[in-house]
Amino acid sequence: MLGIDVSKETLSCTLLDPLTRQKEWHLEVANSSQGWKQLLRKTPATSVWVLEPTGRYSQDVARIAREAGRDVRLAPPKSAQLFLKSVQSRAKTDKLDAHGLALFGLSRELAPYPLKSAMQDEIDQLLCARRGLSRSLTELQARARELPRAALALAPAIEALQKQLKEVDQEIAKLTAAPELTAVQELQKVPGIGPVVSASLVSRLSARSFGHSDQFVAYCGLDVRIRQSGKKSGQVGLSKQGDAELRRLLFLAAQSSLRAKDSPFKAQYERERAKGLASTAALCAVARKIARLAWSLVHNGSTYDPQRIYKQPIVPEKTPAGT
Repeated sequence: MLGIDVSKETLSCTLLDPLTRQKEWHLEVANSSQGWKQLLRKTPATSVWVLEPTGRYSQDVARIAREAGRDVRLAPPKSAQLFLKSVQSRAKTDKLDAHGLALFGLSRELAPYPLKSAMQDEIDQLLCARRGLSRSLTELQARARELPRAALALAPAIEALQKQLKEVDQEIAKLTAAPELTAVQELQKVPGIGPVVSASLVSRLSARSFGHSDQFVAYCGLDVRIRQSGKKSGQVGLSKQGDAELRRLLFLAAQSSLRAKDSPFKAQYERERAKGLASTAALCAVARKIARLAWSLVHNGSTYDPQRIYKQPIVPEKTPAGT
């Protein structure tokens, strides 16, 4: 069992004997074509490779290993991190993480590492570029409001970023229309979800293993938690942990869904408002529902049906023992 701790520059690798769980060797190689070849020569062909998803840094090594006929397995980040904490409480190093990942792989059955197609990789890179442009634009717009005397000087940069953002959105929309991206296209049937939001949702859901919709909601930072601090005793609010950009996109999708014709989310929004929730809190509830729906459509490979969104699943009755 080969545990690999992946970083931008290096791969920290530990090989364990699957029977004795004793370390056979540890190796540090460059995260490059030369390092991958060295690792392939060193590692027995029957060894299972275990690594966490770290974007392009892990995708490249996983793809090379899979093309060489190796068995590459995905270590779900949250479960892996909890396991690593349980076996290495005194220190945290790349070497210890590699050893811990190998032990993690021996402790349970892991799913194959999901590899992106060339088109998915291109979309992900465009989404990453879009996040950078969006952050820069938001920052400059805030500066323009805070510094009114400098607003004229900032205007050309803001306009250029807006133009670039529009061009990236058009390119994403063009790519997501490809016949093989059925999950993206299915999500676009949901009121409020467009090409950018659907591509972002599929990208995150495909790159990480979320066993339940609650995990995905928490990843987006849309889960509700009790906050207690000074006068704010027992107040409820979003955790706002995890992927801030995806949380922002889901909130925008919730806003857009209320303007869409025959949107099933309008009724939920009105119910939340009737409970006394503010408009923002009601929109967050809708965004949370959209996140759960997206997880279900992608995870189960199902089709969008507005009639089923708010229906509770039928739980079969338990048969009494002895009958």
